[in-house]
Amino acid sequence: MTTPDTEAVRPQAPAPRSSTASRPRKWRPTDANGRRVRGWELVLRYVLLLAVLALMIGPFLWQLSTSLKGPHENIFSSPPKFLPSDPTLHNYERVADTIPVWDYALNSLKVAAANVVTNCVGAALAGYALARLRYRGRKAATLVFILAMLVPVEGIIIAQFTTMRDLGLNNTLIGVLLPGCVSALNVLLMRNAFLNVPYEIEEAAFVDGANVWQRFVRIALPAVKGTLAVVAIFAFMGAWDDFLWPLIVLSDPDKFTLTIGLNYLHGTFANDERLVAAGTVIAVLPLIVLFACLQRYFFRGVGEGAVKG
Repeated sequence: MTTPDTEAVRPQAPAPRSSTASRPRKWRPTDANGRRVRGWELVLRYVLLLAVLALMIGPFLWQLSTSLKGPHENIFSSPPKFLPSDPTLHNYERVADTIPVWDYALNSLKVAAANVVTNCVGAALAGYALARLRYRGRKAATLVFILAMLVPVEGIIIAQFTTMRDLGLNNTLIGVLLPGCVSALNVLLMRNAFLNVPYEIEEAAFVDGANVWQRFVRIALPAVKGTLAVVAIFAFMGAWDDFLWPLIVLSDPDKFTLTIGLNYLHGTFANDERLVAAGTVIAVLPLIVLFACLQRYFFRGVGEGAVKG
């Protein structure tokens, strides 16, 4: 006979689970604020994104397709044919036979590379001075850079030309480089990026005996590598794509940049769109390669340089 003290405790049966708890939770799309997005809103967003993507990338893909089409293929067919029936690289060979495209590309590369160096160095130094150094007229200097962005290039291009002529730099690649060697936009981007760096870090370095140059090189500059990548991309694109200023300042065909040289693919009595498309693709490829190499820094750098004003 078992007593209450020695009686074994019977295990209780587990409570039955509700049918709703066993079901997997249904995924519901939400926005950045956690608000539920309806189905038609999600579809509309993707439709708009695809439309913008088609507008941005569509022209380049069409140019690429046209550059690969053969001479016997109708590029103006209706309805239009996107994919070439017989792809060929002959149009790229014809570009090199028509104009010295690689010499022009080398001239553009020289100007663009120098523009990247001068903008990265000059914008970083000026941006740090506007963000961290204390001196009279700092706010006025910042205002001057902001106002400089409001002046259109066409409004000062005659003054730039006369200045280059007086300096004896007309018809030189240095004359092409100088007006854009430090951009006001890049200076402001670097200023805002340096403002986002916590000042306490530089104060600690100052207490340890670091001077201004050491704080700039060892602390501030490594913290804004993303914005430096943005400045490099903007500077390269601005110099590589520039057409009006090199057209005005250069007169020797041996010193032409690529954008001017490609203009000679349009003839007075002959105009082959396949040839023009191949030249356009050659001009765009370096920009794609540059962005592909620096894209991981680009999006971070845009945020660094655009938070504080």
